Amino acid sequence: MPGLLRGVARTAVVAGTATAVSNRVSRRQAGRWAAQAPQAAPPPQQAPPPQYASAPPPDSMDVKLDQLKQLGELKAQGVLTDAEFEEQKRRLLG
Repeated sequence: MPGLLRGVARTAVVAGTATAVSNRVSRRQAGRWAAQAPQAAPPPQQAPPPQYASAPPPDSMDVKLDQLKQLGELKAQGVLTDAEFEEQKRRLLG
């Protein structure tokens, strides 16, 4: 029986030591990785906003004149009130 008890005790000591060493190694590695993380991988940068081509060119004066003529015709027909005509004209001319 003393041999069996000695074997069990030895196994417990070895297992306890192995667990302690394993935990210590894990903590050290975690500390090293935490210290290296900011250096190794910079934080991800946000993508810059897409660059669009310049604003579309303003409508030519001929197009605006045609639209004003159409608005005038709609007003003359009674489709647009004076206030609606003025509002649309203001939007068209910017």
